[in-house]
Formats: sequence, C-alpha cells, structure tokens
Amino acid sequence: MRRRSFDSTAAFLRDGYVFASSRFDTWGTDLFTTRLLLQPTTFIRGEEAAGLFYDDDSFTREAAMPPTVQHLLQDKGSVQALDGEDHRVRKAAFLSLMHADAMSRLGEMFAEEWTGMLEAMPGPRQIVLHGFAREVLTRTACRWAGVPAGATDARALSSELGMMIDNVAKVGPANWLAQLRRRGTERWAAGLIDDVRDGRLDPGEGTALAVFSHHIDARGERMTAEVAAVELINILRPILAVARFIVFAAVALTRHPQWREAFAEGDESDLEPFVQEVRRFYPFFPAVPGRVREPFTWRGHRFDRDDHVILDLYGTCHDPRLWQDPECFDPRRFRGFSWDDDPNTLIAQGAGRHSENHRCPGEWSTVELLKQAVRLLASPNLSVPSQDLSIPLNRFPTLPRSGFIVHHHGPPHAES
Repeated sequence: MRRRSFDSTAAFLRDGYVFASSRFDTWGTDLFTTRLLLQPTTFIRGEEAAGLFYDDDSFTREAAMPPTVQHLLQDKGSVQALDGEDHRVRKAAFLSLMHADAMSRLGEMFAEEWTGMLEAMPGPRQIVLHGFAREVLTRTACRWAGVPAGATDARALSSELGMMIDNVAKVGPANWLAQLRRRGTERWAAGLIDDVRDGRLDPGEGTALAVFSHHIDARGERMTAEVAAVELINILRPILAVARFIVFAAVALTRHPQWREAFAEGDESDLEPFVQEVRRFYPFFPAVPGRVREPFTWRGHRFDRDDHVILDLYGTCHDPRLWQDPECFDPRRFRGFSWDDDPNTLIAQGAGRHSENHRCPGEWSTVELLKQAVRLLASPNLSVPSQDLSIPLNRFPTLPRSGFIVHHHGPPHAES
C-alpha cells in the first residue's frame, strides 16, 4: 500500500514513536510505503510482520541504517551487520556471556555500585536519576566485562557512551562530535584488546573482554583488534542504555504506587512481570530497519531486493490486537510469561529467538538490571518530589522532561 507523500521525514520527526502506528490505525493496514530522507521505505507492524522481519532469509541488516546511525550504535563489522553463519558464530560469543550465573553476578555488581555511589554522597540531596543510573551502569558494565579498575574514568566513559545514544537521531555537529568521541572510545577499547592478547592484562575467563579478545570467527580467523573493540563497546553501551528503562521503571513506581509498596514490603511475586511491562509500555527503540535480501510478496505487497523496510517496535508493543488495553500499564499481563511463547509480540529490543535470529541477547541483562533497580528504587531512603514526568514521544530517544529527580535522604539513622 502506498500513500501520497513526497517525503515523510518531517512528519516522522514530528510524530515520533507513534508515526507509523497512527497511520496503520488510520488506514486499517499493517503496511505502508513512504519516503524517509527521500528513500522509499516500507513500514510494517505486528506479530506476523515481526516474524517475517527477523527471518534471516528475507532481510539483512547490512547497510540498512543511515551511516550516521550505524557508526554511533553498532559501527562496521559488528554482529548486527552480519548475516548467516558469520552472524551465528559471532552471536554465540554474545550468548556465552548471558548465562544465569553471569546475569546474577551482573545484578549483584549493579546493586553494589548503586549502594556505593549513594553512600559516597554527603547528606540529603537531589539526584537526576538518568545521569546517576548511567554512571552506576558504566561502573557495573566495566567491572562485569573484565575492564580493570583504573583503566578508565567511569564518569568520562559514561559521557562518551551516552553521546552515542543521545545523538543517534541528530544530524550535524552534535552527531559529528559523538562520532569523533566514539573513535576515541574505540581506540581505548582496542588498546585493552591488545593488552589481553599480548599477555599484559588478564580480564578473567568468560568475561566479555576475554571472549572478544580471543574470539574465532566463522572463517577460523581471529577478529581484528578494531572489530573486537567494537563488540566490547556493544556490550558496554547497551548496558548503559538500560538507564532509560530504569527511569521509566521509576516513573511507573511513582504513578502506580501500589507496586512500589508491594516491592518495599518484600513481595516480589510480580517483580519480573512489572519489569516486562515497563519494557513493553514505555518508549525505548522506536523501530528497527532492514533491507530485503531476495524478492518476495507479503500482504499483497511486492518487496524487491534492497528495498528498505522498517519494523515498528513501539507500535507492535502497543498493538491492541496483541495486548488488551495496550495504553494501560498492567504488569499482571506478564504473569506466566515465556520468551518462547511470545517471540514476536514483546519486541521492545527486537523479535525472533535469541539463538536463531538478530534478537538482542541483552534482554536477559536488561531484565536482571531492572529487577535490581526496582528493588533499590523502592527503598524508603528515596522519595520523589513533584516534577514534570510527561514523556515526549517526538524525541529520539526520549525521557521524562524532568530527567526524573529523586531525593536521597542519606543512610538510615541508627536507633539509639
């Protein structure tokens, strides 16, 4: 289905996360073609569309993103740019890091870093949660990945990784500066890879730094230090990106205080459903692009080779055919949830199956970190002052307008 519009770039930026879904609903379709940056682009939505999009026989991620986006989020040679056996072998390296014990360690480290940073702060004070969470996550990510203490300044690295995310949808000087800063981060990461390979650094067996330093690709060759550095950053940066979900979880706890009360009292029966509903309900990645590998037809539409296609992640997570009352925040919908039952419905971080497709392997770490964050946010030593918690949907990526301010009352006073 094609709609008359010479170019929809301005409308896409104006409407933001709801650009595609509003048109799907108005036109009664899960597919329409328009132009973005003068490039013919087809938008698709829904469970069937997600399954189709994550079928590696139909789509490739190679050259699907604008260069300014790819260079900041993934860069050349990364796992997301690979297909077929190359992708399967590289993806296996990522999945090897995500086993249950590793996730437990990640969560424990996060709680320790969070508590340590709060204890180091003098007296009662106000904290902008997003910036605070980013630094905690950077410290956690480096420690968990095997980056030695003292190898970098956590606050500076947090700023560099954050620029990759904050400026991904921008054009001009802000994006150029972020790309320049990323080059410096990649040189730092490549230096760590070289140190491991030359025996000057032992990051610990099974850590991300060790895995990528020694990874052998599908051709039996070791990755270059530059590509290994890109993949190390592709561990660190997504962990930092969880800060946005942490802020959204804080918004949910504030707007739905019954959940905060339950968690504060130690009732965690719905902790994971709460986290999954945060991931479904709040705006994270708006969409994901791909290119057609070989011609095919779906829903009466002819997809030709190299056609650009965008899967609407946010719209699928709010599709009323998949979710009852999708604009209602209700963790109970995820009681008994299984990844295998719903690989193409809860797609905030991609669809398909982790071991088979391009679905983000970082979902397990996201869930573990969010569970820990919710426990910590339910602490009686934190309170939320009045502020603007509205979330603009025409900003990529987005946050509450206030950034979410929390008041830290300091450690509890010992009883006399």
